[in-house]
Amino acid sequence: MSPLIRIAFVMIVLLQSFNPIPVHARPHIVLVMADDQGWGQTGYANHPHLKTPHLDAMAANGLQFDRFYAGASNCSPTRATVLTGRSNDRTGVFDHGYPLRSQEKTVAQALKRAGYATGHFGKWHLNGIRGPGVPILGNDTHHPGAFGFETWFSVTNFFDYDPLLSRQGQIEAHRGDSSEIIVNEALEFIERQIKADRSTFTVIWYGSPHSPMIANAEDRAPFSELEEKRQHHLGELVAMDRSIGTLRSGLRRLGIADQTLLWFNSDNGGLPGFGKETVGYLRGNKNLMYEGGLRVPGVIEWPEVIRKGRTTQFRACTVDIFPTLADILDLPETDWLTPQDGVSLLPLFRGEVDRRHRPLFFHHRDRGAVIVGHLKLLHQNGAYELYDLSNDDEETRNLYQEKDAKSQRIRQTYLDWKRGLEASRGGKDYPEREIAAHQPGRRFWKDDPSYQPYLERFQQNVNQ
Repeated sequence: MSPLIRIAFVMIVLLQSFNPIPVHARPHIVLVMADDQGWGQTGYANHPHLKTPHLDAMAANGLQFDRFYAGASNCSPTRATVLTGRSNDRTGVFDHGYPLRSQEKTVAQALKRAGYATGHFGKWHLNGIRGPGVPILGNDTHHPGAFGFETWFSVTNFFDYDPLLSRQGQIEAHRGDSSEIIVNEALEFIERQIKADRSTFTVIWYGSPHSPMIANAEDRAPFSELEEKRQHHLGELVAMDRSIGTLRSGLRRLGIADQTLLWFNSDNGGLPGFGKETVGYLRGNKNLMYEGGLRVPGVIEWPEVIRKGRTTQFRACTVDIFPTLADILDLPETDWLTPQDGVSLLPLFRGEVDRRHRPLFFHHRDRGAVIVGHLKLLHQNGAYELYDLSNDDEETRNLYQEKDAKSQRIRQTYLDWKRGLEASRGGKDYPEREIAAHQPGRRFWKDDPSYQPYLERFQQNVNQ
């Protein structure tokens, strides 16, 4: 073989293996999020009881994250990070039930401007309403439509079997498992938009496996040896996994599976009381800053781009979703607010990336944490802790005093970020340099005058 032919052959091989994003590609995008699913609650994580064949298949065909993090250790805050790419405290969503500030810029608004059809299906919990999930009223100033979703079929908070849902303000009663209901609605939305020749951005936020945990007898059957509460809890995950199968087969039926970026994760760490396997034997649970409260299942499937399934140890987070989509679609910088806390994961789709080039920060309920490389600093109860996650995932050995120099450097990194966070909390990121006066308060739906005409009907549904 001549040198020129050899060079040409090598160039062809390199070009075939590079696998760039298709020029001018506008993939369909589906973001799926579980509610309270722990890092260990998948089949591929070797849960001792639970089988999740559809999520396992998605992981085998895509990019499976062994170190994916929720933006906070609680539901509403993480949802705010998904939509904005910003730490939850910057957005005003300090805890569950706080409303997302209307001055925030969301990924749904950005994609709507880019010509995407945008739809939200399921749990919202960013409009200031607390308590068991009830339909979102049409006069709600912070419904999904106010943040860029043209179509929404949503509920305020967690929802379960036979749910009441709101179709853009119109209340509807539905029968069956909530996961299947919202997936079927999402697929109908996608099909309508395909017929109209539109790319779609679809957000599916489950109410499972959050309480009250109601699973049918068939889904509970594999866990008959366990206590009843655990049967229902795991049964909800079986139903949710089945709906993921419905979603993936629906995308294939519509002929868009290869061109769809499907992103799955949970909104926070797993619940206590269901065994250490819930969080993969990590320390802590939901609402805590330890790994069990923050690390969650994370999988991205995009066959046209991620052509071979693999597992990554790269530390990624829900704050990375908006920056990643912005990078893929080359969105203008005017589409998001700064500071941004996430990074684009697009380079990771093309091949393995050694390490994250910026720290991962968390803040919730006066607790904070930062991960720099493999070191994690926690600040809680007025004290600092430092753990080396490269050899201590269970966070058993506090190295804060032992590694004093590194501890102080990371502590300063965290404090510098915290000062910026306080400025954001005060509204300094907005053009007005202050928080708009018309933000709703955090309240229970039973105490909201708008819900008074529906109290009896909604209470009956909640008590079922």
